[in-house]
Amino acid sequence: MYGEIANKLILDAKRTQNLSEIPLYQTDLVKDILKEIQDLNNDSEYLIEQQQQLEEEPLTEEEMKINQCQIFVTQLSMRRNKRCLLAYERLRSEKIVEFSWLNVNPIIDSSTSTSSGSGSGSGNSLNNSKSKSSGTDSNSIYNNYTTSLTIDNLNHAEQDYYKGYQDLILNYKSKFSDIDLSGDLEPPTNIFIDVRVLKDAGEVQTEYGSFNLIKDSQFYVRKSDVDRLIQQGYLEEL
Repeated sequence: MYGEIANKLILDAKRTQNLSEIPLYQTDLVKDILKEIQDLNNDSEYLIEQQQQLEEEPLTEEEMKINQCQIFVTQLSMRRNKRCLLAYERLRSEKIVEFSWLNVNPIIDSSTSTSSGSGSGSGNSLNNSKSKSSGTDSNSIYNNYTTSLTIDNLNHAEQDYYKGYQDLILNYKSKFSDIDLSGDLEPPTNIFIDVRVLKDAGEVQTEYGSFNLIKDSQFYVRKSDVDRLIQQGYLEEL
């Protein structure tokens, strides 16, 4: 049935909409939808051509309505498939944009994790950190934010888009070297906050010294020093 494959794609996109990572690109489903669109286009052209031929012959009003209805349903199905594809691509592009602003290295291979982020202007650095970023708990403002990206999950066009967008961000940030443009958009209520470590990530350097990110340990630190780590899912604010 026409439109069924596109519906599967949208349902899959809806399920992954609030994930903190970008899932694998549905190459097979997209190819099947594109083939279906081509088949629908061929059917539409055939029906239009048939209608033009029938117009030269006397037709009953019912026969004309049947032919017009077939053309309408065929073209409507084709448009619906295209809208589903565009919605799917837009959702993934928005998640790529979200991740790009975190200034975190993407995961190169699905089996290994090489995320080692450092926030520009915040003075944070992760030493020997190899931990896949994940979403924070439901109390965090970064819940459902895209904090993890595996390059293998993107198709070739998406990889080019990610690299191009990264270049745009770097070029834009270079004009404001004294401001961390990828920091928290909400103003802090306290200068110092209590945080809990969600996963091991090694030693972190801050303006007030260094501390080790050991899972389940707690620290009282300056919020601006750990904003990036909260974004990346290493810490949660208590």
